[in-house]
Amino acid sequence: MSDFDKYISFENRIDISGLYEKMAQVKSEVKKVIVGQDQLIDMLLISILASGHSLIEGLPGVAKTLSAKLIAKTISSDFKRIQFTPDLMPSDVTGSSILDLKSNEFEFRKGPIFANIVLIDEINRAPAKTQAALFESMAEHQVSVDGNTYLLPVPFIVFATQNPIEHEGTYRLPEAQLDRFLFKINVDYPELQHELEILKEHHAQKATNKEDQVGSVVSAEEIFSFQRLIKSIFVHDELLNYIAQVIIKTRTNPSLTLGASPRASIALLESSKASAALSGRDFVTPEDIRRVAAAVLGHRVMLTPEREMEGFTTAYVIDQIINSVEIPR
Repeated sequence: MSDFDKYISFENRIDISGLYEKMAQVKSEVKKVIVGQDQLIDMLLISILASGHSLIEGLPGVAKTLSAKLIAKTISSDFKRIQFTPDLMPSDVTGSSILDLKSNEFEFRKGPIFANIVLIDEINRAPAKTQAALFESMAEHQVSVDGNTYLLPVPFIVFATQNPIEHEGTYRLPEAQLDRFLFKINVDYPELQHELEILKEHHAQKATNKEDQVGSVVSAEEIFSFQRLIKSIFVHDELLNYIAQVIIKTRTNPSLTLGASPRASIALLESSKASAALSGRDFVTPEDIRRVAAAVLGHRVMLTPEREMEGFTTAYVIDQIINSVEIPR
């Protein structure tokens, strides 16, 4: 029996019961409305606990925006939604300096980015200058306007959505900005059973506003304390080595032209800690790492042109890499 096996038989050494109970309440509230998207809900909660941003990609009508809005509503915090369009200016996101005629001085008026949770719809529709302003906010948790720097509130989380099939009037997100997203979450169509359940619930509710069914169950201050608690989750040295081996293999895999960076390995570590906490544990297991690997690495690696033509996907290659690394026992 290895040291890792001995450890996982122990009980929790830090108290994460409050975190676990609150996140269970959040899931319960959101699932009053959202059907068949349990993985999406879990991944968004993991990203919040890991203090990371999430890019949600899926076809229209699969509850990308609604899921993000409902999760934000369960948190008693400042929430803003920004609809990205081709004519959106940086000041529409960050805010701008306005001349106060009474004092004859410029006063900074904060934009919608100054919120705890920001939902950006169709993020790939805004031009480069607006993306650059958003990039600074996501990377540095601050905004620079007219030579002045303004700090964003804590916690600060961005949920962004995009449509994978509609490309007219869109701008491809640069790799540097994609790398700032902790997760890229792919949302599929619901299965038949869930589709039927959606229809039945919609018919039963008639004209009821879905968002009114969800209430706030956790405060922004509690979320911030949970984010700090995540840092204390135990990770065995064997699992650190496991993460490192997975990352290294993305850089040497012949199907990939671009491998994962050290930032990706840190993202994989922090999100696996949050996954463990969401499952009620204060220690990470290999299953936590495997659970988040595709969402962490999928947008940080790039297929070779040959593999793309053959119909390969980054998810398939990442799954191959994960399965090729020996799991710590």
